[in-house]
Amino acid sequence: MRGKNPSDTAKLLRPAIILAGGQSLRMGGGQKALMPLGDMRVIDHVLARLRPQCSPIALSANGDPAPWQGVGLDLRPDSLPDYPGPLAGILEGMEWAAALGANHVVSVAADTPFFPRDLYDRLFGGGDGSQIRLAAALGAEGREKIQPTFGLWSVRLRSQLRQALLKGERKVGLWAMENGATTVSFASATPPPFFNVNHPEDLAQAEAYLDKSPVPQPPIL
Repeated sequence: MRGKNPSDTAKLLRPAIILAGGQSLRMGGGQKALMPLGDMRVIDHVLARLRPQCSPIALSANGDPAPWQGVGLDLRPDSLPDYPGPLAGILEGMEWAAALGANHVVSVAADTPFFPRDLYDRLFGGGDGSQIRLAAALGAEGREKIQPTFGLWSVRLRSQLRQALLKGERKVGLWAMENGATTVSFASATPPPFFNVNHPEDLAQAEAYLDKSPVPQPPIL
């Protein structure tokens, strides 16, 4: 029996990495993605939206891995020191996806529980061949607000990204646009599709939004 063509394998993969590598300082420390939201944790809401879209899924997280036990994801700490930020998590996602034989990886933020359920399909189909495709929230008068932690990234760029990080680059959006990123717009809604939980008051607002957003079933771990 002939083996599978590597290009066929790549077509079957929809890898995604959840970016949770920060220190949650604005939330007072701890892992904000593990905080309760309704009957689930924030990360459970993220997974309930992401799992129907992508597989496999990894988690970019640093520090003590114990809090993440039971989440059921491949843990990918930064390979660079001193918490370089989400760009380092995207790099780890690229490296992980490339090792799987995938051509690209999707990134999502761990603290954004209402992101679109068609994120992958929209990003994958909306970039005119570009190697980076970033989500953008469509606001008043058609203005876009780029959401740089939500994107589709070609693994071919991982060497360039590593070099940029070593030179001190930390801004996801800036590096992406310098490397030819295009944007895919998502319409405004209630709750806002890219609403993120940074502060305690944001968590309270997310609780209020649950009444206006269908609550997904808890993920099967």
